[in-house]
Amino acid sequence: MTEKCNVLILGAGAAGMMCAIRAGQRGRSVIILDHAKAPGEKIRISGGGRCNFTNVHAAPKNYLSNNPHFAKSALARYTPRDFIVLVEKHRIAFHEKTLGQLFCDDSAKDIIRMLLAEMQAVGAKLKLQTDITLVEAIPTGGFRVSTSADVIEADSLVLATGGKSIPKMGATGFAYRIAEQFGLGIIETRPGLVPLTLEPTQLEKLSALSGIAVPAEISHGKTSFNEALLFTHRGLSGPSILQISSYWREGDEVRLKMEPDLDILGHLKAAKKTNGRQSPQTALGEILPKRLAQHVVERAGVTGNLGDMSDKTLSTLTAAVQEWSIKPSGSEGYRTAEVTLGGVDTTDLDSKSMQAKTIPGLYFIGECVDVTGWLGGYNFQWAWASGHAAGESV
Repeated sequence: MTEKCNVLILGAGAAGMMCAIRAGQRGRSVIILDHAKAPGEKIRISGGGRCNFTNVHAAPKNYLSNNPHFAKSALARYTPRDFIVLVEKHRIAFHEKTLGQLFCDDSAKDIIRMLLAEMQAVGAKLKLQTDITLVEAIPTGGFRVSTSADVIEADSLVLATGGKSIPKMGATGFAYRIAEQFGLGIIETRPGLVPLTLEPTQLEKLSALSGIAVPAEISHGKTSFNEALLFTHRGLSGPSILQISSYWREGDEVRLKMEPDLDILGHLKAAKKTNGRQSPQTALGEILPKRLAQHVVERAGVTGNLGDMSDKTLSTLTAAVQEWSIKPSGSEGYRTAEVTLGGVDTTDLDSKSMQAKTIPGLYFIGECVDVTGWLGGYNFQWAWASGHAAGESV
C-alpha cells in the first residue's frame, strides 16, 4: 500500500517537528517518521531533563560552519523570541540560568508535549518505530520512501535525522548517506561539545584532581571560553572544555587559566606579607580547592615557606595556576558528544529554504547540516530556525 502526502519528514526531533508544524500551518499534508519509540528523545534528555531550549543571545557568531554566513538567514527569520512566544502560549514556565540560557522550570517533556500539540493542531501524522529501507526520487517528481510498514510518496522530502552524537539515543548518520546518494557534499564530521581525554601518564599526574571543578578561561588559538572546568578520571570536562572541544584538533594544546578573575600573584604577595611562615599550598588553598592547590605547588616545583620566596618564585606559582598549557590525547567521542560538527555541505543548500540546490524538493535541517552551535541552547535555536525555514518552503 502506498500513502501519499505533500511533505515527508524523516526524524521526529527538534528540527523535524518544527518543520512539520510550519508546513502544516501552511496547509501542507505532513507525515513525520522516526525509528525511535518516542519523539524528541534528545530534547527529553537535554539540559539535565529540563531542556535548555534556546539562548536569548543566539546569533551567527555563535555557530561553527565552513560557511559562517549560511546560518544568518534562518536565524534572522526565526529568533529566540519567536520560540519564547510559542513556549508562553503553552504556559510553560521557564527561567534564564546563566549566559542567556533558557530552561524549563519543570521538565523537558513540556517542550515535547508543546510540539506534539502544535503538530496535532495542523494534522501532521507521526509514525514511530518505523525503519526506512529505501529512499528514491520518482522520475516524474517527488520522492518515494519504503519503510518497515509501507511505502510513502511525497512532493518534498526533509532529512531531520540529526548527526552521529549519542548513538545510544539512536543516532546513525543516516542523513549523510542520503545526502551522498543524491550527490551532495559532506564536510568531515567529528564529535563536538565533548569532554577531552588525556594520555595515561598525564592522567596519573592529575588523578588526585578528579571531581574538582573550578572557574577557568580555556583558550585555543584566538578562541576562549570562561566557564567551569571539571577534572575527571578520563581527562577534562565542564562547560569551558565542551565549548573549546569544537575548536580543538588532535595534536593541539589548550591553555588553562584557572580562576581567571582573581589576582593570584597579588594574593600570594599579601599572604607572604601577613604570614611569611605559611606554605604556598595553604595560601593557595584559600582561593583554590585544596587538592588543586597542592597539585599546583608540586607542578611548579617550589618548596619552602612564602617568606623565603622571591617575587619570581611567586610568579612561577601564579603561572602554574593561570598559564597552564596541556595537550589532550583525544575526546570521549560520539558516545558523549552533545553534537556532531561538520555534516551536509552548506554549499549545496539554499540558505533561505534549506533545499538542496540541485534536487528540487529535498531538504536538510538541524544537526545533520554543517552548522554547529555553542553549548547553551544555541543548537536548539538552529533546529527551530532551520526547521521553520524549511517548513516555510516545502
